[in-house]
Amino acid sequence: MTGQHSWGYGQDDGPSEWHKSYPIAQGNRQSPIDIVSSRAIYDPNLKPLVISYESCTSLNISNNGHSVMVEFEDTDDKTAISGGPFENPFRLKQFHFHWGLKHTQGSEHTIDGKPFPCELHLVHWNARKYATFGEAAAAPDGLAVVGVFLEIGKEHANMNRLTDALYMVKFKGTKAQFRSFNPKCLLPLSLDYWTYLGSLTTPPLNESVTWIVLKEPIRISEKQLEKFRMLLFTGEEDQRIQMVNNFRPPQPLKGRVVRASFKA
Repeated sequence: MTGQHSWGYGQDDGPSEWHKSYPIAQGNRQSPIDIVSSRAIYDPNLKPLVISYESCTSLNISNNGHSVMVEFEDTDDKTAISGGPFENPFRLKQFHFHWGLKHTQGSEHTIDGKPFPCELHLVHWNARKYATFGEAAAAPDGLAVVGVFLEIGKEHANMNRLTDALYMVKFKGTKAQFRSFNPKCLLPLSLDYWTYLGSLTTPPLNESVTWIVLKEPIRISEKQLEKFRMLLFTGEEDQRIQMVNNFRPPQPLKGRVVRASFKA
């Protein structure tokens, strides 16, 4: 890949333009997708998802100009997911969010055509098979991303520590220490999921992701979601552009099968 192309979510640099710099954008296993629940195939051989975030070591929170991200120490398999469709455990590297300006959009995946106001992505890599995150991100079985839908409801107590930290990373390129946050507190009670083979949803759009999309959403309050919308796509010196609608719309399925871990 040649250099760092600049990309974003605006009129001129948004998802409809990405294919010019990243031709894989028109590939055969692109993400996100619309999950049509009636077309998902229940697979009794899919194991339950095992999420081991016991000794979770979060490091920092940052604004990369596209989203807000929390990064983790990933030197061992202590913070990992396993089971599900996976042979190996996958280590947690980071999590980030996608959200809208209004509640009617924001998530990347949709269910039966319905978007949610926000979607959380927990990004993991196959450290048994690959030496580095970068190497895994280029391999067809290198990454596993857990997607969690957020809907508006009552306040999510565990989300406050995160939303209260957002003011520290308001501008693009800012980073702050964010220790001992365990993302297990952001997961729904049920780990029923859909799974399919897909890609990163941001450039370079590598087709390296086994997606695990959880069926049950979590709820956060209007006020909590508003704090995400106070973030900026722009740096301290720039004209301020509100960070909203940082999602890629659903991509063509192109013959892929979505499997469900649960009977509909």
